[in-house]
Formats: sequence, C-alpha cells, structure tokens
Amino acid sequence: MQTKIREYRAKIGITQEELAARVGVRRETVVFLEKGKYNPSLKLAWRVAQELGARIEDLFIFGEEDRES
Repeated sequence: MQTKIREYRAKIGITQEELAARVGVRRETVVFLEKGKYNPSLKLAWRVAQELGARIEDLFIFGEEDRES
C-alpha cells in the first residue's frame, strides 16, 4: 500500500505529531501510515482523511499485490 498522507499533511502545514494528536494515535503510527507499513482501521483512515481534508481513497493507494483473490 502507498499513501499520500505526507503530501496532504505538508499542504496544511502540520507535523506528524500534530496529526497523531488530532486523530488519537502515537506519532509512530503516523510514521508507519505514511510509509504504507500499517493498514489502519476504517475509523482511523476516516479520521486521518477528515483532518487532512481528503477522501480515504485519495490518501490510500492499493496496488495489485494488495488485492485479495
């Protein structure tokens, strides 16, 4: 999975720590989200999208290898 969280976060000028506080997670979780190393719950994905003024599908990009058969 790839994400555009870092780009959207930079657009509004907030740090990883600020985003983490706003959505109720640790900064490390935001780091893993940005690297595509953590699959968030739907609730967390929605919260992140709301804070960044984006849609979930704009932030999280799934490739062919991420799709289940």
